[in-house]
Amino acid sequence: MLQRLRTALVLAIVTGLVVVLVNMHSSAVFAAFPNILTKTTEYSIDLATLPPCPPASPTPKPHPLPPTLNQWQDSENSGDYFSQVTPTKAGYLVWSKFPVHVYIEPPESMSGKQSEAWVNAILPAVQEWNTYLPMDVVEKPEVADITIVRKAPPLQTSHNKILRARSAQTSYEFYTSQNNLLSHRFTILLSPSQIGNYLTASARHELGHALGIWGHSPLQSDALYFSQVRNPQPISSRDVNTLKRVYEQPTSLGWSVASLQFKSQKSKVKIEDGLGINS
Repeated sequence: MLQRLRTALVLAIVTGLVVVLVNMHSSAVFAAFPNILTKTTEYSIDLATLPPCPPASPTPKPHPLPPTLNQWQDSENSGDYFSQVTPTKAGYLVWSKFPVHVYIEPPESMSGKQSEAWVNAILPAVQEWNTYLPMDVVEKPEVADITIVRKAPPLQTSHNKILRARSAQTSYEFYTSQNNLLSHRFTILLSPSQIGNYLTASARHELGHALGIWGHSPLQSDALYFSQVRNPQPISSRDVNTLKRVYEQPTSLGWSVASLQFKSQKSKVKIEDGLGINS
């Protein structure tokens, strides 16, 4: 009986010491990081982890076709690659308000003439797509739907292993506009290594993504071919056919959000597409 009492007493003392030590350690941690439980961070998440639609997003519906696409006819029936276009959780990346505003950021690291030449190499790509969707080059970045920047895209990685450099990168994010519409905007990075026709071709390719073709063509004759080629191609009939089919699809973008739930969550979605340099 005495032995049992001694054992119970030892266990009680050991347990008490453990509790004291744990509490002391926890107090030290929270003293060093007083906001550890209240700190809020804005972050980007992979689209695949989202629920079927962004919270409180409108029911996907098609918008009327822009007149430029509505009038488009491919007399040669060239086909398309619509099956390669990936819809997002908010539907297809369709613009419903035109013209789409494009801001081309003049590179500060270049001289005046060089900076002007860089901007002028991108303008033809904007003008080409303007034939099929109304676009406007703006001077103020805050009003831009698409922003184009001369900056090297980060190296593409997989499982912490560097795969390859990229000549361009396009990313987008969702947000709720002041008039309570579910909206999106794009950022295009063009590598400083791109010059001349290759710079124009990269801009043409990435603008195709930003206008709604979130996918790649398997044919080198299309501007949205999945890799950079020696002889860049202009916008093809297949590119335009694909763009038209995209704009016939339902989307939540451009429609009124039913509540402020999406806005209050402060969630951003950034998805990227990169064009390889050495492909």
